[in-house]
Amino acid sequence: MEGLLKLLFIAAGGALGATSRYLLSMTIPTWLGRVYLWGTLSVNILGSFLIGLVWAYFSQNTGQVNLKLFLIVGLLGGFTTYSSFSLEVLNLFKNGHTQVAILYILATNTLAIAAAFAGYYLLNAFLKG
Repeated sequence: MEGLLKLLFIAAGGALGATSRYLLSMTIPTWLGRVYLWGTLSVNILGSFLIGLVWAYFSQNTGQVNLKLFLIVGLLGGFTTYSSFSLEVLNLFKNGHTQVAILYILATNTLAIAAAFAGYYLLNAFLKG
């Protein structure tokens, strides 16, 4: 039953995070100009900032597992997975794993972008026959 409760906290946070991401990424371009990237960039930066704040809070306040799951895995994970990536990089640097952090940054960005291109072109070639 405890596992199900944790999943419900994550699911509720994820729904709010994903909805917030959509609304913010649609609203920000109206404030900053109709450039597509403003919404995504803003969400990624805000999500990364918020996960830093939340992580700092939970490093001082332990024992609130459901709230932590709701905020970090659910809300911020649904808001932007970039925030999770940022937290992992922060912890690598904080724990003295500088080379691993740099490699992780380069690998994640390079390979993720390459994978998006590969997926696009692979399916496009398949659909064109």
